[in-house]
Amino acid sequence: MSYLREKVLVIVGPTAVGKTSLSIELAQLFQGEIISGDSLQVYEDLNIGTAKVTEEEQQGVPHFLIDVRKKEENYSAYDFQQTGRQLIHDIKERGHLPIVVGGTGLYIQSLLYPFDLGGTPSLEAEELREELELFEKEQGKEALWQRLKEVDELASANIHPNNVKRVIRAIQVKTLTGNSLLNQTGPDIRQLSEALYDVKLIGLTTDREVLYQRINERVDIMMTEGLLEEAKLLKNTRDYQSAQGIGYKEFFPYFDGQISLEEAIQQVKQNSRRYAKRQLTWFRNRMTVEWWDILSSDEQRQALVESVATWLDIPESRK
Repeated sequence: MSYLREKVLVIVGPTAVGKTSLSIELAQLFQGEIISGDSLQVYEDLNIGTAKVTEEEQQGVPHFLIDVRKKEENYSAYDFQQTGRQLIHDIKERGHLPIVVGGTGLYIQSLLYPFDLGGTPSLEAEELREELELFEKEQGKEALWQRLKEVDELASANIHPNNVKRVIRAIQVKTLTGNSLLNQTGPDIRQLSEALYDVKLIGLTTDREVLYQRINERVDIMMTEGLLEEAKLLKNTRDYQSAQGIGYKEFFPYFDGQISLEEAIQQVKQNSRRYAKRQLTWFRNRMTVEWWDILSSDEQRQALVESVATWLDIPESRK
């Protein structure tokens, strides 16, 4: 597939900072279609805890990579990379603007840049993969993960045993290259000129106290909307990749009678705040982002819209 420096608008940032509403506004203004760049919104039935955009909120704007996996299935950055690039091509073929929206940094990075997350395996790598897959079938996921731990403790500490594909990939990388999968940062991507597309990368942020307050309030709203009942869907399947998301795993100790409901809720809020901080740090350190604070300033929001129009080369009379 030829990318031909197609224009792609990307909106990133931490949770609860206004990415969804902005993306829909821009899609309506500039004939956009939205690709979700969130690692949990791909799962069916997990709507509240993932802050999944509702049909009403979509306002008729096409959305992709939402509800494309069952809860028991795995989903990787490589899956997102391959599907996302095809979606960008298809959206451009329809004459519309692809708008990628999300906070999962590795997904966004792998989509936009020549970032190898698997590629075409060598014969040696393919043979090792087949051997590891057979080992997992005969010995189980935990035994496979223990094998990873023996060769790459760093990777094992960051990869859940249930994510078999990633465990296998980590063993492959360590065995064949001597390097940890966790130390593979990909190419130097400081300059957007190196991207596969003509990218306008918008980052949303705001004052830290304001952001944390919005996160806390969002969790309270999620509880009234049924977050606890949604978490119960994963109560007996905690080894699923989908069950590792913030907003679900924190309730498992409560279900086991180890902590109170209020303690679980506070843990969701704390982990959400910590995650937001990590998201901001990741994007600031790993990608070239235009940062905007549209929550505290209507003027910033309008300036952002005008900036997108200029990037799209839309005449003043049509802005």
